[in-house]
Amino acid sequence: QPPAAAGAGGPDGGSLAGSGETFGDRSLSQGLSVLVGLGLCVTMLGLGCAVELGQLGQQLRRPVGLLLALLGQFVAMPLLAFLLALIFALDEVAAVAVLLCGCCPGGNLSNLMSVLVDGDMNLSIIMTASSTLLALFLMPLCLWIYSRHWINTAVVQLLPLGAVSLTLGSTLLPIGLGVLIRYRHPRAADLLVKISLWSLLVTLVVLFILTGTMLGPDLLAQIPASVYAIAVLMPLAGYALGYGLATVFKMPPHCRRTVSLETGCQNVQLCTAILKLTFSPELIGSMYMFPLLYALFQSAEAGLFVLAYKMYGRDSYKQETLGEEEDTDISYKKLKEEEVADTSYGTVTTEEHNSIQMEPTQTAL
Repeated sequence: QPPAAAGAGGPDGGSLAGSGETFGDRSLSQGLSVLVGLGLCVTMLGLGCAVELGQLGQQLRRPVGLLLALLGQFVAMPLLAFLLALIFALDEVAAVAVLLCGCCPGGNLSNLMSVLVDGDMNLSIIMTASSTLLALFLMPLCLWIYSRHWINTAVVQLLPLGAVSLTLGSTLLPIGLGVLIRYRHPRAADLLVKISLWSLLVTLVVLFILTGTMLGPDLLAQIPASVYAIAVLMPLAGYALGYGLATVFKMPPHCRRTVSLETGCQNVQLCTAILKLTFSPELIGSMYMFPLLYALFQSAEAGLFVLAYKMYGRDSYKQETLGEEEDTDISYKKLKEEEVADTSYGTVTTEEHNSIQMEPTQTAL
């Protein structure tokens, strides 16, 4: 049966999947499912409200953001999650949780952090939106590819790729509604974006508290140190991979910071929803906590990123912006001087009796 099979798949499998009685409380579990679903809908609605059709058209004509989202979210991060699961020798339950998180699209947290580091907001929003749409097809594909290592285990055989696609498809409705609200009512869309960002924070805090209460401190203590280590290392490595990817594309510094945050910040609400709505509590056990741990550490590390930028990087950004303006002014002045040199065949002078006299000048040929 699924609980026994899941518990037999590795050194930590039995202790991690044995939480059925505590975590499987029907009333609390159903309430948690409703909270996860509502939080995901509000988050996706806010994402849609942040997308402007004009900017979307510009990005599609020059699909750099789409390409970066594809490479960052569905090449770099799934491969990183797979390698970390192998390096730390995770059992199948923990490995599936890590893979799910690594295959998720970008999250709204990156949009907020991009504002704080003077990033390119258009690029940030387009990357988040495009990765969410691409996830409808690429996330199940990545899960199918990278779960092959654990194919003979019960949890991978029960991996509901169809349910994953259905959950992803259900996010298209609030995203489309958000785009429509942005088109018809821009002020209401701005308000909904702010509400979605606050709901992201509140939902994660409530989920962390409720899940910790339902699982209990003893079971939480049984989560292996390797899982905590991956929750720390994975977002940090994602930020580094994103910055390196943007450097390869020779993007300016503010775009590099944006791509870095977009790559490391995953949509943990979507990962939580998939784990909660598609796996039984007895099967997934305490690994339901992994996306919440990832959210905690990705937020803390992004906060350190922002703090370091505010302390050391902001002055250089201002100097770069000022330098660009000065270069423009100098170029304009030189252009005007060249125009005057080319067209000045003589100068006009005025004298006291309102007479006008032409004085010949020499023009350099």
